[in-house]
Amino acid sequence: MKMKKNVIALCLSAGLLAGAPGVSLADVNIVPQNTAAAPSIPTSALQQLTWTPVDTSKTQTVQLATGGQHLNVAGISGPVAAFSVPANIGELTLTLSSDVNKQTGVFAPNVLVFDQNMTPAAFFPSSYFTYQEPGVLSADRLEGVMRLTPALGQQKLYILAFTTESDLQKTTTLLDPAKAYAKGVGNAIPSIPDPVARHIADGVVNLKVKNSSGSSVLVGPLFGSSAPSAVTVGNTAAPAYSAQPAPAPVAAPAPAPAAKSEPMLNDTESYFNRAIKEAAAKGDIDKALKLLNEAERLGSKTARATFISSVKGKG
Repeated sequence: MKMKKNVIALCLSAGLLAGAPGVSLADVNIVPQNTAAAPSIPTSALQQLTWTPVDTSKTQTVQLATGGQHLNVAGISGPVAAFSVPANIGELTLTLSSDVNKQTGVFAPNVLVFDQNMTPAAFFPSSYFTYQEPGVLSADRLEGVMRLTPALGQQKLYILAFTTESDLQKTTTLLDPAKAYAKGVGNAIPSIPDPVARHIADGVVNLKVKNSSGSSVLVGPLFGSSAPSAVTVGNTAAPAYSAQPAPAPVAAPAPAPAAKSEPMLNDTESYFNRAIKEAAAKGDIDKALKLLNEAERLGSKTARATFISSVKGKG
């Protein structure tokens, strides 16, 4: 299957935990929608995998040595973890981590995100998943946080975690337990070497999915930033309603953007108006503005009036 931008797409905001120890945002400079950098996987091979459902109530863990699956595809080494997540519950925050085993090593994950038609939508290489120091309730791990907003009409997203031959040639430097203890109690950090974990093909992968609707404000440039930033992939219109090419990404709402020549269908108009009202009722004006801007780009004639009346408390 040729890696390309999907036309039934996702809006994605890709970010690491900004306050977590061990994260160097300057080292994370990827464009998630660049799926051309990922291995090319035939649709027929994807359809043969068993995709483990993940909900928002628990963390799904896969022991790759015993529960992993195999893809005979160039660029992928060892077993893979395959998950499906609901795409009709709003914005999603996915936290994928790989546990460090001090004796054997650590699995360096790469993640491909597919839409409901198994079209690749985003690629997060192993460099995106950075080392996190152990905490009170957590062990050493490689971890990355992916924030996804499924486009209208999506029912499921598919998450594939794998490693590559290149990753298996690398290592991760850990924090020595004595240093971790000293940092925790406020003592002087001892001058001792840190252990190094080699990368392995069959570690332990954990995926936690949370519904994060209305909790984020997207600020900053869409592309070229050295820190994680908001990006838009493909067309955010409902696939059933529009076959137009993907509109250009929009970084900030603009007053009365030019509408498409054809009118928006009633169902789509109602969807955006309802979403604008709900966002305004929750006090999330940033999200309401984003919805207004998107609706008008798609041809809405009523979204602006809905926004104004909702903000004034008359919606």
